[in-house]
Amino acid sequence: MTVAKLRYAKISPYKARLVADQVRGLPIKKALDTLKFSSQKAAGMIGKLLESAIANAENNDGADIDVLGIKEICVDDGPRLKRTSPRAKGRSFRILKRTSHITIKLSDAK
Repeated sequence: MTVAKLRYAKISPYKARLVADQVRGLPIKKALDTLKFSSQKAAGMIGKLLESAIANAENNDGADIDVLGIKEICVDDGPRLKRTSPRAKGRSFRILKRTSHITIKLSDAK
């Protein structure tokens, strides 16, 4: 099993999970095609991470790329950047800029 991680990605976990759900359990070829034609921001991030996981499997583990599939993909919360926005009467509202930790695990598609 091969693992690739993307930490502190500047996208909310909710938006990244929507894309991750589309490719979970798919073979590599089909997952790459799905991500390539998706217009979501997270699709580009997950696509690059998937290519990194494929390269890890090929170079580090000596795996055959044709039989690999996505065994597990999870998107966890990262730290939130706290910012403020000015409001009326001298008040300020808090803005939470969310980040994500994305993990992809590849294994044989058996």
